[in-house]
Amino acid sequence: MRQAPSDPAPPAPAPEASERQEGRWRVLPLEGTFEIVYEDSRGAWSTRRVDARELKLGPGRTLLGGIDRGRGGYRGFRADRIRRLTDPGSATRIEAGILDWLLARAEAQRRERTALRRAAGRRPPQGKPLAA
Repeated sequence: MRQAPSDPAPPAPAPEASERQEGRWRVLPLEGTFEIVYEDSRGAWSTRRVDARELKLGPGRTLLGGIDRGRGGYRGFRADRIRRLTDPGSATRIEAGILDWLLARAEAQRRERTALRRAAGRRPPQGKPLAA
């Protein structure tokens, strides 16, 4: 007698985003969907929609890493070749200081994750009523 297949195991939770070191690269988690105008190594400009995953700071360059929706895979975009960045979620459009903006966004998201972790760790003591 053949057994019915059991329900598949639920997917493992995604690892918590945290800063890490990959060789000589410092990797900062970064979330968001951006539209970028990017200049490739030949000087051709294109518009890309990127689901950001990380900001990689390395020797002599910084990369915005994420899923390129138009090409369907992970790509790294040199920050110095991003000519314009638009964040549709906040209606932000910038053409100068893009790297500074990305670094500030990664830092703000890090602080937010830290605050959420701390808040999740705080639970009211057992037997004591919560303040209204």
